[in-house]
Amino acid sequence: MTNTHGSHTGHDHSHTDFQPDIKEPKEDWEFLEITLRELLVDKGILSAREIQDEIEAWEKKSPEKGAEIVARAWADEDFKARLLEDANQTIRDFGIEVDVLKMVALENTSDLHHVVVCTLCSCYPRPILGVPPLWYKSKQYRSRVVREPRAVLNEFGTSLTKDTEVRVVDSTADCRYLVIPVRPNGTENMTEQELAKLVTRDSMIGTAQALDPLGLRS
Repeated sequence: MTNTHGSHTGHDHSHTDFQPDIKEPKEDWEFLEITLRELLVDKGILSAREIQDEIEAWEKKSPEKGAEIVARAWADEDFKARLLEDANQTIRDFGIEVDVLKMVALENTSDLHHVVVCTLCSCYPRPILGVPPLWYKSKQYRSRVVREPRAVLNEFGTSLTKDTEVRVVDSTADCRYLVIPVRPNGTENMTEQELAKLVTRDSMIGTAQALDPLGLRS
């Protein structure tokens, strides 16, 4: 919120009292987030401290859980089949509680590449991927990836053959997606822990491929 009071005498406090990480909101989702927080506090539903505690708890989550799920899907065909059929239950069986109505796992192949977006705001599978990156929330990504997905993927360094179908899927408040990237070649003898290191956050959104094991070792 911009400070609008003018200069005046007797003004003995510093304008640097504000926390240094507070910045003016620019994106629609930032204004929405602030409005929602203020509404929750004004209505007495949550206190400011409770909201901050919840934010800090979410920020501690990371894409590592998602990477472990993908690694298990690569290593275990039965697990992958269950994940593709019923992602919610399979992820719960993996020990992770999913707090959305529906989770859907999508497998990328040499013929089909999925990429995830939330065109309305920033719906994201936080229990398994942690906090969404800022670019995922940006209006530019949300609009462009729908119109020109190949161009956006190229900007992320993901080049696909002309024969590969690109399918953009739109997350909602009721449905979130987990992309299972193509398993890299040369990983046949790797353990699940080693495989998980090849799985990045962006590869589970679909804007990138899994890491090359040779490049990772170099």
